[in-house]
Amino acid sequence: MSLKVNIPKEFQIEKPLHQETYLVNGELRIWRGQTSEVYSTISSTDDYKPTLLGTIPTLGKKEAISALDAAVNAYDNGQGLWPTMKVEDRIACMEKFVSQMKTKREEVVKLLMWEIGKNLPDSQKEFDRTVEYIYDTIEDYKQMDRDSAKFHKHDGVRAHIRRGPLGVVLCLGPYNYPLNETFALLIPAIIMGNTTIFKPAKHGVLLLSPLLEAFQNSFPKGVVNILYGRGRTVAAPIMQTGKVDVLALIGNSKSANALQNQHPKSNRLRLVLGLEAKNPAIVLPDADLDLAITECIAGTTSFNGQRCTALKVLYVHEDIVEEFNKRFSAIVDALKFGNPWEEGVKLTPLPEPDKPAYIQGLIDDALAKGAIIINEKGGETSENYIFPAVLYPVSKDMRVFQEEQFGPVIPVISFSDIEEPLDDMAESNYGQQVSLFGKDVNTLAPLIDTLVNLVCRVNLNSSCQRGPDVYPFTGRKDSAVATLSVHDALRSFSIRTFVALKDNAYNNEILQDLLDSKASNFVNTDYIL
Repeated sequence: MSLKVNIPKEFQIEKPLHQETYLVNGELRIWRGQTSEVYSTISSTDDYKPTLLGTIPTLGKKEAISALDAAVNAYDNGQGLWPTMKVEDRIACMEKFVSQMKTKREEVVKLLMWEIGKNLPDSQKEFDRTVEYIYDTIEDYKQMDRDSAKFHKHDGVRAHIRRGPLGVVLCLGPYNYPLNETFALLIPAIIMGNTTIFKPAKHGVLLLSPLLEAFQNSFPKGVVNILYGRGRTVAAPIMQTGKVDVLALIGNSKSANALQNQHPKSNRLRLVLGLEAKNPAIVLPDADLDLAITECIAGTTSFNGQRCTALKVLYVHEDIVEEFNKRFSAIVDALKFGNPWEEGVKLTPLPEPDKPAYIQGLIDDALAKGAIIINEKGGETSENYIFPAVLYPVSKDMRVFQEEQFGPVIPVISFSDIEEPLDDMAESNYGQQVSLFGKDVNTLAPLIDTLVNLVCRVNLNSSCQRGPDVYPFTGRKDSAVATLSVHDALRSFSIRTFVALKDNAYNNEILQDLLDSKASNFVNTDYIL
């Protein structure tokens, strides 16, 4: 699986990108201290060698606290310019940002490919989907404001109810969707009037460099602060101050728990978390096998299985498992491995240098406990990849059953009684999604009614996925806290707050003067077009 290097000119790394600034309090501060090298596992030469993409600042506690102070001061206990600004003015800032962001598409897409190995179509899709997400968020925020531009009256009390910001948000994004999922946290947090500190993931960090200036000149100082460095070095000191109001993280539950535990007043800490999942597919005996196999291929192998929404275990009814395995394995072996810009590539180099060895460990454990690699190419290894291994039969004592593999290995389990996969799902630590394949309504109906109480999305005859972004994205148990979607994220990063007054002539006169004067940004009934 070694790759001959033929890199089109537009995708070549002509010189490393040395990120020498970080954003704090509206300033792109120059860093002269220690830096960390950013490598791609993709080789630029025929003789394999990781490619140096650039360097980033290795910031410490001092810089972290400086960023926190900037966010705290900008929020100013809710009195700052940003949290008290008119909704239409905050929207104007966001529109300015996204218009500048769109000019950086080519640079960001190129870095997405090199940094995390995402293929060209998917890298372009991630950028375009993120832009669309921002525009959809703006429109939903406008509608939210329109719906709030009125007064309620009940039991002789008038109320003007809106949603207000929560305060200071610490935002930590994932490496597998370093633009889209990070911005799914950051954008709604900002637009709702919160101030933010954002630290990119370990992989997919340089691709934010082209956007720093857009953040700097689109928002008031202190609203967006961007740090580089290790989480334990910069995020932990920030949490220890107790000044963070919201922890927004997409990643691992261990990281989320560790950061929560650093906060001295955890009862005051709001959480918006997207965490692990072990999403299963359940293939019933009457399933359309062509459809089920196509969707399971997409679910298990898209971006090498490095997605929380990936299908990470396949339950196939014993009556069809032999035929399923035969056809499924052949298609896996036919998937093209190559560099991200190559046409038709489905499998690409893994961004984590130690991931092939980890996957091999899962394979070895499964083989030792009775599983077999049933596809010919399964487990073939190169310097930056291990070919997807389809493992069958898989049992509960295997690591590949217990752990979220987040990489190219596919466990298959046969079942005779539908209670087997249902019991496993009930016992699982995770509860995000499931894919259910079948067509008999009398079988599907009770299954659906059970599954919706075990997970938060049941995908009927389709693979698990996050989108469309207008639909709720969340999970049960260890898989998530709060809900992310265009609509729900705005609510996750805000709280209902209102002004109330008794309905009498004295108060009504004051209220009318408030509205006529337009002196308050909160108490108004203006309709945003």
